[in-house]
Amino acid sequence: MAAPSPYSLVATDLDGTLLRDQRDTVTERTRSALRRVAAAGAHHVVVTGRPAPQVRPVLHGLGYRGLAVCAQGAQVYDARTGSLLHSVRMDRSLAEVALGKIEAELGQVFAGVNQDGVDGLMLMEPGFVTPPPTLPSVRVRERSALWVRPISKVLLMHPGTTEDELATLARSVLGDLVNVVMAGPGAVELQPTGLSKAYGLERVADRLGLGGADTLAFGDMPNDVPMFGWAGRGVAMANAHPELLAVADEITLSNEEDGVAAVLERLFP
Repeated sequence: MAAPSPYSLVATDLDGTLLRDQRDTVTERTRSALRRVAAAGAHHVVVTGRPAPQVRPVLHGLGYRGLAVCAQGAQVYDARTGSLLHSVRMDRSLAEVALGKIEAELGQVFAGVNQDGVDGLMLMEPGFVTPPPTLPSVRVRERSALWVRPISKVLLMHPGTTEDELATLARSVLGDLVNVVMAGPGAVELQPTGLSKAYGLERVADRLGLGGADTLAFGDMPNDVPMFGWAGRGVAMANAHPELLAVADEITLSNEEDGVAAVLERLFP
């Protein structure tokens, strides 16, 4: 008889990790592997940069009924009740100050925001392009309209500057004023200091009576680095960003090759 898995919590990023690249789908092999996790009495927790309104349809498609860490750790969403159990807002005046400091160094940048709440919108000022995957969004006429409701994060882009370059510059300019996250193509984000996927995941784990040593984490982008640091084991996808590959305990196949399933099948036989 195979030994039981040492992990009671499996934390998976979505884009570039659990999901295939096209149409937010999960293969039957991956679904079967997640059923193994549940059959072993372990918990699967989605941990994503997407805010709750943008992750709800994906979770519904997965038949997911548990807790999800959303918005880079700012939100804990209960998929069963459709409600937020925890939410950290970004101060809107602080967001404006941060944008001003970056523009003083780099020139004009273009911004979008994710509004707080389960029905919050993604707003984009003129010049901002929706990062992939394409998500529902609303175009506003001027930056001041981004702040009409409480927000969970600010998204940035600058034509001619890569996401890695923009994130590096923003960190150098802003210091500890806000948290700067590089979450994927077209997605450099600003959030309150101290927030991360690890922050949100720890809150979910506490609710389940578990800790970092009990956790197996999967990811593909630099925003997953804090989660890997907190978890007992971090598994990077073959398609992962070099920054995450450098700190991973293991590298699996790509998201297109069912990399998550390959590891779960081994650990949850």
